[in-house]
Amino acid sequence: MNPLSTPFTDDPITLHGPQQAAQPIVLDSPHSGTRFPADFGAAVSHEALRDGEDCFIDALWQPAAARGIPLLAAEYPRTYLDPNRHAGDIDLDLLADRHWPDAHVPSGKATIGKALIWRTLDDGTPIYDRPLTVDEIRGRIARCHAPYHQRLAALMAAAHAAHGVVVHINCHSMNAVAGAMGEGPAGTPRADIVLGDRDGTTCAPALTALVREQLAARGYRVAINDPFKGVELVRAFGQPVAGRHSLQLEVNKRLYMDEATRSRHDGFARLQADLMALLDAVAQAARAGRFQAA
Repeated sequence: MNPLSTPFTDDPITLHGPQQAAQPIVLDSPHSGTRFPADFGAAVSHEALRDGEDCFIDALWQPAAARGIPLLAAEYPRTYLDPNRHAGDIDLDLLADRHWPDAHVPSGKATIGKALIWRTLDDGTPIYDRPLTVDEIRGRIARCHAPYHQRLAALMAAAHAAHGVVVHINCHSMNAVAGAMGEGPAGTPRADIVLGDRDGTTCAPALTALVREQLAARGYRVAINDPFKGVELVRAFGQPVAGRHSLQLEVNKRLYMDEATRSRHDGFARLQADLMALLDAVAQAARAGRFQAA
């Protein structure tokens, strides 16, 4: 069955690998889901709604499960609800009266139509031809956002308890060139890989440095916090002084896929092998105590 036509039922989240990490690492892919909920109610096609998808990112990192590293992945599309936002990051322009009765915690992403629930596609096309209701948004938060954060928190707590330290890598992909409603000026080419640690606040500097060194040694052009600094998941789970390190890792889609056809190309296998080697290096460094907070 085509995953785009698969009904949205049961668990909206998939865990690849063990509940208890055999290595001091936990991965998550919040934006690779392709199961479209029946209550989406969008005014654009499923194909258009894949605009926000981190295509194949769950598959790219999935071999980590064989290393005893859990990978949490959202099954629902990012355009339906973005787990990488605070539950209170509501775009008021989605509501008929612009009133949200619960806690409102804006991140500024609403200005580009990409708060908790997307209002526009990357080119500025409106996703809805109607306002959303408060109950609709609350329902999405209860079914999709809260369970994702709860399960990621549990995975990290278990890994930290077992190993005394945990490295959380928040896995993403990015378009090769910035779009009209994306991060950075439209038309700007992006690096091969962008690491985001919110200006050194979500993980030990030694972790960011190690990841950069490992990837640069394999020929990748790596940027740090430009244009992606990391958003809610690394902010919420990164506590380096407590031995909980969170790093966002964005890979350029051109490294592993054809953006026009949304199909993998020969670069997929090489990138996947390099990322698995990176995980081995990170695990070894974490066990050696190299990510102690300053």
